[in-house]
Amino acid sequence: MIRSPRSEKYTVGVVGAGVMGRGIAQIMATAGVSVLLFDTGKEAASEASKFAAKMITRAVEKGSISEGDASSAIRRILVVDRIEAMNSCDVVIEAVVEDLEIKKKVFSSLEKCVPEDCILASNTSSLSVTAIAADLIHPGRFAGFHFFNPVPLMKVVEVISGLETSDKTGEILNALAQRVGHEPVNAKDTPGFLVNHAGRGLYTEGIRIVSEGIARFSEVDDLLREGGPGFRMGPFELMDTTGLDVSHPVMESIYNQFYQEPRFRPGTLIRNRVAAGLFGRKTGRGFYRYEDNLKKVTSPAPVPNDLPKSVWIENRNEESRSLLVDALSKHVAIDDSKRPSSNSLCIFIPFGADVTSCAVHAGVEAERSFAVDMLFGLEGRRTLMVSPVTDLALADQMHAALASDGHAVTMINDSPGFVVQRTIAMVVNIACDIAQQRIASPADIDKAVRLGLGYPVGPLTMGDQVGASRLLEILDSMLEFYGDPRYRPSPWLKRRAMLGASLLTNER
Repeated sequence: MIRSPRSEKYTVGVVGAGVMGRGIAQIMATAGVSVLLFDTGKEAASEASKFAAKMITRAVEKGSISEGDASSAIRRILVVDRIEAMNSCDVVIEAVVEDLEIKKKVFSSLEKCVPEDCILASNTSSLSVTAIAADLIHPGRFAGFHFFNPVPLMKVVEVISGLETSDKTGEILNALAQRVGHEPVNAKDTPGFLVNHAGRGLYTEGIRIVSEGIARFSEVDDLLREGGPGFRMGPFELMDTTGLDVSHPVMESIYNQFYQEPRFRPGTLIRNRVAAGLFGRKTGRGFYRYEDNLKKVTSPAPVPNDLPKSVWIENRNEESRSLLVDALSKHVAIDDSKRPSSNSLCIFIPFGADVTSCAVHAGVEAERSFAVDMLFGLEGRRTLMVSPVTDLALADQMHAALASDGHAVTMINDSPGFVVQRTIAMVVNIACDIAQQRIASPADIDKAVRLGLGYPVGPLTMGDQVGASRLLEILDSMLEFYGDPRYRPSPWLKRRAMLGASLLTNER
């Protein structure tokens, strides 16, 4: 009979004593679960046990656990020298190298020695759960149980159901995750599962923006961190932190596993850096340079001083125009005429369009035309977009005007959707498609991305904050401009935009 993970006496086996295995052992033991730790390397399991003990002791120093509870937790980790010792386990979690054949051999061995009611789980981050379970006699008791590094700090775990995983297996793993203080999120067995799948928009769109010469990688990071969305790190900072040698293969893998789905197209920007061994923070150089593990920051260029005589602001969006008028009118005259006078610089407020298109459509000289991103208003770092023929002296004047109240301004080249608009639209659109494919529930999508990727809010909640209809406008404009199916809106987004419904609205 399958025991509840909430039982006082509960035993979890961990096969593989690397970084992930030792982290899993640590959180299990701390939560009152007995742990059997095994590795084929003679010293690996012992070293992992010592490391887990050190981390538990450090938690005492931080005041997060008592000395008595720490001592009990350390004693609960037992190193075993044979995989057959797992025969008393309620659950066994595999955390060996990401190789399909090796994992299948591990579970074949486990199936021969554990009782029939023992749950088997893999910590795989990229391999098909269904494929790992293909040769098992009882595939219903098998599932993915994907923790994130560092395991004690990343409070989310993906519970991945293969084609034959039973509901009971999922229930047991969800309860075990909750017992150790982690939030379980449930997902189908698809490439990238949930967190890595949902994270593609931020990375790949950032790469696309830089590859097109729209902005430098540091400017993309600055805008996504300070320009409204409030990401803790931009895509290039994140890739440097994770390691380009890790990020690049994941991007290529997900793209190919989805049969070259355009939404996941990774671009070529990272390949040369990986070839040169520039992996990011761990090598001292990736997109950024690092000294003593700290990113070297270049001092920003001084803000220009000369202000324009007057500015004309299009009236496409009354709320956005009012915000701009309030911000600029203290330092610059506002041209309120229907058509801009010959002395006025022209500001457009597009959603999904570029300056060139706006200027041509309005019949205004592109040389004096600019666009300001108002998706998140004017509270954070501001984006000023110029056309290919914008007069650079006039651009300095507009920069000075937009920065006149003390806000940082980033000037970018012409782009449908600026930097923030197109990135947010892609992040939300991919999350919508995950929901549309029933890979995970809307609530679990948001929870997984918030906890696993550190986004300020989940992508569907972010979409609701911006507005589904606004995001649809951005994507439709970009699709028309590029003709690239990468930007085609998800049916989930389109329908909710038309209905005025929340992106979190579930379906049967």
